[in-house]
Amino acid sequence: MTEKTEVATLAGGCFWCLEAVYKRVKGVLEVIPGYSGGYVKCPSYEQVCSDTTGHAEAIQIIFNPQIISYDEILKIFWQVHNPTTLNRQGNDIGSQYRSVIFYHDDKQKEIAERSKKDLQEAHIWQNPVVTEIVPFKQFYQAEEYHRDYYENNPYNSYCQFVVGPKVKKFVKEFKEKLS
Repeated sequence: MTEKTEVATLAGGCFWCLEAVYKRVKGVLEVIPGYSGGYVKCPSYEQVCSDTTGHAEAIQIIFNPQIISYDEILKIFWQVHNPTTLNRQGNDIGSQYRSVIFYHDDKQKEIAERSKKDLQEAHIWQNPVVTEIVPFKQFYQAEEYHRDYYENNPYNSYCQFVVGPKVKKFVKEFKEKLS
């Protein structure tokens, strides 16, 4: 029997952060860093970093919906990045770091819109949630050296000061979701 899988595509700042978090989620089978939401075909990391491709650094999450729901995937998303800063996360500035949910079907769109509305109404953030909710069109995998970046570069200063704290926050807030 083959397990049923679904795909979520999210952008919330640097893809190294999101990949490191979602790799630890029970029910997540694979996390792929890449680029989505732009107009340049097969962009390189350097092109995306130039903020001229329209792409955001994104991840694709392949998950088992029998173990973790799309709604739960989004609850983690809202917690591990700041959805109120336009085109930035911390010191990472540019449209490639924007917050986006790329929905794959009408059900994901409905869940994402409801989730965003619930977050806004909970008044967790002082500022309005600026996360875009847009239809998924294309995803381009990032260069191989971006895969497992946090695990492969534990002494990198960005990993220690940016990625690490996000992973620790996830572990603290979502113990029951750890794989």
